[in-house]
Amino acid sequence: MLEIGAQAPDFTLPDQNGEMHSLSDYRGQKVVLYFYPKDMTAGCTRQACAFGELYPQFREKGAVILGVSKDSVASHKKFEEKYGLPFTLLSDQEKEVIRAYDVWKEKKNYGKVSMGVVRTTYLIDENGMIIKAFDKVKAADNAAQMLDLLNQE
Repeated sequence: MLEIGAQAPDFTLPDQNGEMHSLSDYRGQKVVLYFYPKDMTAGCTRQACAFGELYPQFREKGAVILGVSKDSVASHKKFEEKYGLPFTLLSDQEKEVIRAYDVWKEKKNYGKVSMGVVRTTYLIDENGMIIKAFDKVKAADNAAQMLDLLNQE
């Protein structure tokens, strides 16, 4: 996990519509950057839908939500459409950003060890600095947790 107070690594990735987004595009706004393992899975769907439900409150606080996984643009589009997600999903199939943010890790599932994305969320300030970082977040609680943080700002 990256250090609080560090400059967040910039990146450019395609969204669910194939449009390119860079972190630097969002300077002047707070960014909730969350990394999740896979579209359409139970935990990731709970997390995304919770961010979707609270999206108006995030926008009121001037914050942008960016979800990142290694799924394809097409997979993200299906995920967005199926659940009516109002925010940007970024595709990192090469795992360059996933690795830059140190979320590609060894995971254990039912005794089996494999590499994968550890559910991690960063709060980045208007100047591109990491102000909060959470790893191994609980999918269902993450959106409310991040909104609470913004309300404390």
